[in-house]
Amino acid sequence: MIQLTEKAVSKVHEILDMQEPKPAGLRISVVGGGCSGFSYSMAFENTPGMLDKTYKFDGLNVFVDSASLLYLDGAEVDYVETFEGSGFKFSNPQVKSTCGCGSSFSV
Repeated sequence: MIQLTEKAVSKVHEILDMQEPKPAGLRISVVGGGCSGFSYSMAFENTPGMLDKTYKFDGLNVFVDSASLLYLDGAEVDYVETFEGSGFKFSNPQVKSTCGCGSSFSV
């Protein structure tokens, strides 16, 4: 199972409300690439896939495909704001190592 913090859900709702037409939810996935082998992807989605797992967080639909779910089980997504910038941060207990930039990982 994947978790989203209250701050992450609130920020996604804020961005989602600016979209026209309004998408059905947020897709979170793991894609190949990056200097460590895998990276995270977040995008708005109009229709979930037939094999997607759908999670609901305060009225927000989050879609995760079955292949990505293998890598995201137990992960938490947060929204952080620092002096260097702001963005979504993944905390994933399955990650063995990350690259220097922190945007890709290996399992």
